Amino acid sequence: MKKLILPFAALILFSFAADSEKLTEQDREFMLKHLTETRDHMTKVLDGLTKKQLNFKPSENSWSIAECVEHLAVVESVFGGMAHKMVAADSNPALKDSLVFKDEQIMTVVTDRSNKVKTSQPFEPSGQFDSLENALQAFLDKRSELIEYVKTTDDDLRNSFNKDLPFGVVDGVQFLVFAAGHTERHVLQMEEVMQHVDFPE
Repeated sequence: MKKLILPFAALILFSFAADSEKLTEQDREFMLKHLTETRDHMTKVLDGLTKKQLNFKPSENSWSIAECVEHLAVVESVFGGMAHKMVAADSNPALKDSLVFKDEQIMTVVTDRSNKVKTSQPFEPSGQFDSLENALQAFLDKRSELIEYVKTTDDDLRNSFNKDLPFGVVDGVQFLVFAAGHTERHVLQMEEVMQHVDFPE
């Protein structure tokens, strides 16, 4: 009987271990690359812009660059909470079969501005920051927290999932790249504003 029990116990232990994956250095570098590059792209675009340029709106229904920054600051705070909520939930490796995209597709899909998406009301710019500087600092603080989390976490992000994004299920690694892609999407929007024929000099 012992001969049967020991292999069976080993099989059970192996099954549990297989469900939990350590974050690979490749995964970590993948997330850090996009989180840092999109942050740096944003600060580079904003550098040297005047108040008139920051508040210029191409049309009545368009966002100004300042409003894009406010939106990013608000949403960045939400992303951090969502990431921690994902890893706190019970792991469900079966959701791997529901992943919509491969890792390398996430940034392309999120930054494609030919596909317009209207944000929900709580994330609309509403002037909740006293200044652009405060909004930008709020964004940078939250992005720094995400970057530090990625650098140090041992959370099983590959078996943590988010089902609430518009295009379907992503795992934890893909979710944090989605966060970076969201930033890049709006930085591209800022650059579109700057290319408008009436953009102030």
